[in-house]
Amino acid sequence: MTAAPGTPVRVGVFGLLGSGNLGNDGSLEAVLGYLRAAHPEAVVDALCGGPEAVTARYGIPATRLHWYRGEYRTASRAGAVAAKGLGKLVDAVRTAAWVRRHDVVIVPGMGVLEATLPLRPWGFPYALFLLCATGRLFATRVALVGVGAAAIGSRPTRALVRWSARLAAYRSYRDTLSRDAMRAMGVDTARDEVHPDLAFALPTPPTGAPPGPPGRVCVGVMAFHGGDDERALAGEIHRRYLDGTTRFVRALAEDGRPVRLLTGDEADAPVADAIVDAVDSPLVTAAETASLADLMREMAAADTVVATRYHNLVCALKVGTPTLALSYAAKSDALMARMGLDAYCHPAREVDAGRLLEQFRALERASAEVRRTLTERNLVATRRLEHQFTALTAALFPAADHAHTVREAS
Repeated sequence: MTAAPGTPVRVGVFGLLGSGNLGNDGSLEAVLGYLRAAHPEAVVDALCGGPEAVTARYGIPATRLHWYRGEYRTASRAGAVAAKGLGKLVDAVRTAAWVRRHDVVIVPGMGVLEATLPLRPWGFPYALFLLCATGRLFATRVALVGVGAAAIGSRPTRALVRWSARLAAYRSYRDTLSRDAMRAMGVDTARDEVHPDLAFALPTPPTGAPPGPPGRVCVGVMAFHGGDDERALAGEIHRRYLDGTTRFVRALAEDGRPVRLLTGDEADAPVADAIVDAVDSPLVTAAETASLADLMREMAAADTVVATRYHNLVCALKVGTPTLALSYAAKSDALMARMGLDAYCHPAREVDAGRLLEQFRALERASAEVRRTLTERNLVATRRLEHQFTALTAALFPAADHAHTVREAS
């Protein structure tokens, strides 16, 4: 579908946005910033998980992604199972009607083509497939922009993800691993590009922010229970992660280091609370953060960051603070390597507090060099994201790209 000459382009944004995940919302914020700067005439709205939050924060109209409000709760009673089943049919009609009203739909970043965390095929993978299929049906250009992907064990989930990617009009990825994963699934990625995560396009916090106490360490925690293929081990994986992280935080506090616990999703708050209670030290506190900007402000005021969630890592690296990753997926290792810090990764599934302390101290000894490296790598990331947005305009807004080319030539 193409907007008539002189008619504003109708752009939809789609995903689990406004649902309590700061990384997802940060990706949306980056795309909205691009649209407002490069395409201020565009009329933008959202089909998302938390429409009230998206409208309140970003000032755009928003519609709930799922008709059934209990979509992501496990259905055990017959009535709930029936409601979920009916919801799938209703969502197909609702999604088609929403897509048809748009010229372009953008899925902003996020790990929409992966299952590195527990995921049911008939939840978001089904919703994404409906989006891409109806986009193809109604000639609405669907763009998966800077998304994450990974090998998927579940055959139904893998099939839905594969077809979603094939049906999209545009794809770009946040790392080479993601593009390779989609190629391995049978998607033709010959024209697909790789760019840094969209959150690197967000503004950094003002440098005039007050510094934190001397020696502050930010520790980003997560409600981590393993991946989609590890459901049977979820309890044990979480226990090891929590125990190891708690021992690490306790050791820092015993050394007199102020520790600020950070989260990246509403689900992480109980983990932070459990660590505060277990360590029981006035040096250990939990921050309240509502955005990636809040996370960046906290991390910019720290000497060092140790973090688990992917976008906690992105925020720490973006503000140039020496960072150690508690890595739960290959995407975290790839991010750290791209920023020159591949030596500072520790497995989230097997947190060894003693080994983690050794890596932490090595990172602090190399702090000045690490900061210089991050300054250089962030400049590269900024330039590459400028190319991402230029490519996006050419793919989704050809009329605007043509007008820009004519102006440049004249």
